[in-house]
Amino acid sequence: MATSNYSSFEEIDQRLKILWLQKKIDHENIKLGIHRSKENLYPSNLMKAIDIPGGFGGFIQNIIITFIANKLYKKFVKKDRIKEKINYN
Repeated sequence: MATSNYSSFEEIDQRLKILWLQKKIDHENIKLGIHRSKENLYPSNLMKAIDIPGGFGGFIQNIIITFIANKLYKKFVKKDRIKEKINYN
């Protein structure tokens, strides 16, 4: 990290505000990425993303993918709820 020389407290305050805003933007980008990832894990969205051939094999694949997606979704939601409880207490 490069060192900076400041000639006044105003310059320091301005730099701190810029860094704080950059941190908030990065935090919001992370939250948006997590939200999009969770949406992609919904069973209905997984089914749209995978080209399943018709017939009985497709039916079995539907059941398996839905089951796995529900398990993953519940696992992630449970972790989020635990984190929320910890943050509120």
